[in-house]
Amino acid sequence: MNQSEPKVPRYEELRRRTDAPPGSSWYLFGKDDQLGTLNFLTPQRALEAAALVKRGRVFNLDYPVNTFVPSLAGTRPPTEHHIFSNNPNHRDDWLDSFYLQSTSQIDGLRHIRHPKHGFYGGVADDAIDVGTSDLGIGKVAEKGIVGRGILLDAVRYFDSVGEPLDPDTNRGITAAELDAMAAHFGVEVKSGDILLLHTGMAEHWIRCTPEERAARTGSPGLGQSEEMLAWLWDHQISLAVSDNGGLESFPVDPSSGWVDPDEPPPPRGVTHNGMMHRPLIALLGMLLGELWKLDELAEDCAADGIYEFMVTAKPLNIKGGVGSPPNALAVK
Repeated sequence: MNQSEPKVPRYEELRRRTDAPPGSSWYLFGKDDQLGTLNFLTPQRALEAAALVKRGRVFNLDYPVNTFVPSLAGTRPPTEHHIFSNNPNHRDDWLDSFYLQSTSQIDGLRHIRHPKHGFYGGVADDAIDVGTSDLGIGKVAEKGIVGRGILLDAVRYFDSVGEPLDPDTNRGITAAELDAMAAHFGVEVKSGDILLLHTGMAEHWIRCTPEERAARTGSPGLGQSEEMLAWLWDHQISLAVSDNGGLESFPVDPSSGWVDPDEPPPPRGVTHNGMMHRPLIALLGMLLGELWKLDELAEDCAADGIYEFMVTAKPLNIKGGVGSPPNALAVK
């Protein structure tokens, strides 16, 4: 595709497609595209993001490995870190049980397939395997992620309108509320933006006792709806990120129309039935960030009133990886 300025149809046009799954962006960025909405991150977007750096203040956006133990997904044991030496003046180390999506993470395009249409771009199921590169996180590592980040601070916004978010309760944030947040914080959403949604869930979870964590009934996040898909796509968001466990609100909205009553639950872990992950990743080709560390950045944005900044992320260069820690920074 043209790297200077992507030209893409609106979401309502995607839903009428007959040359690809309805509601998909398949083939819009090329027949063998491997990057999905990261194509919105053109060289021009990187230059514009670099121009936002005024103070040189750097914010780490990754939580340490093993922050979220036990695993929120229920399928990822803690990582074990080992150190060894082969002489008194040497140290080396390795990891066991290093689940690449256990803490702060980027979900790559291998992470989710659509139950009806399969993986993004029609990539065959048997191409998603160890040793193959199709849709792998290594493709993202080779490109690198550099762009304008925008913070929509749902915690402070809902406080300001007298409707505080409960980080332990399901609250589906709507597309109209994203617009209201952008207006409240003086942010214009632009093509290629990296959306950072601050819900307060991660820092709250860290403060909780094991008993309090077990009593949680859900978490706030993006509500599952066609309107939300349209908002993300029509604004040409390149990467959608949150500090919660799935970007979306949880449990899923049963009225979204995406819950399949005949789909059996998995034997363990979280079911993805009804999640917006499926159309976002498999149809639109949008990579997602989860459990990012946004509290310090949110405090700084509230202090200086500036909610735009440069974001960089460099996933691990693992051929065919499904996901990765983001290794993400914000620079203001």
